[in-house]
Amino acid sequence: MELSKLEAMLEGRESQPGQLIEVLQDMQATFHYLPEEGLRTVAERLGVPPIEVFRVANFYKAFTLVPRGRHLLTVCMGTACHVRGALRLLDTVEGQLNVSPGETTADRAFTLERVNCLGCCAIGPVVVLDDVYYDHMTPGKLRRLVTVAYKQDKEEGDA
Repeated sequence: MELSKLEAMLEGRESQPGQLIEVLQDMQATFHYLPEEGLRTVAERLGVPPIEVFRVANFYKAFTLVPRGRHLLTVCMGTACHVRGALRLLDTVEGQLNVSPGETTADRAFTLERVNCLGCCAIGPVVVLDDVYYDHMTPGKLRRLVTVAYKQDKEEGDA
């Protein structure tokens, strides 16, 4: 964890307990998880008991205490998506990334999740990559989507 990034997030928020969730959201977006050291720093700087910071971090599904990949890929397994081939999508991406739902690739590029429903039944099957919804997904389109994301990572790394 880069302490300078956390310090920048906390700037102007010292002793403001009401900023807790916003700071945790910023940490999650920056580090892709909530590092324990960061949570302790947040508690101290905002004036919130550490147990309260950890309680909030564990309560909300949007937060994770385990490192995630740079990309979050979510596959909807709701009934409408399921009957339209969501299981094939999940199998495809598990094979391509060599991870199971809830896991992160060794290179920390992707975290794969499966959810029961995204509420997009009319356009299923649906996957979400980095908060962008992709409708009427097929295994081929999903493979290309993952390949393009990897390629963009490589290009950004070379820049």
